[in-house]
Amino acid sequence: MAGHFPFSGNTNRVSAFAFFERYGLNQNLQEKYYKWWYDWAKKQVDADPHLSVTKGIEFSHYPYGSHSHHDFHLRQGQWTTCMIDLGGFIKGTLLPKLTDDQLHHLEEEHHHFLHHLEEEAKQAPRKAQPELGWFRHC
Repeated sequence: MAGHFPFSGNTNRVSAFAFFERYGLNQNLQEKYYKWWYDWAKKQVDADPHLSVTKGIEFSHYPYGSHSHHDFHLRQGQWTTCMIDLGGFIKGTLLPKLTDDQLHHLEEEHHHFLHHLEEEAKQAPRKAQPELGWFRHC
């Protein structure tokens, strides 16, 4: 499996948040990144006769997931939380269905999209992290 998706491996909100920080993605670019994955996952679900019946309802609203409208104790972290919910579904259900060629193609598309977002991030930099950090309990 690809190791460079923010939901690859044993991922939690901290590692997904770090992914967005690593690439300098502000809130708008985080949502753009999330939406790219959401659209890809929805297309996969809609094309699968079994998943369209069992999971299609979960894609009837945007964003996906039970935490989709909450920041919890994250500050500036809604898209991080959403990415974990969606990423868990992608990692556990959709990626295993891909052939090696399909996975390689997805990795290439992801790489190019992420590069594009990095260029956009240079034009709209992310706000500086406060001294206490965005990810904290209050």
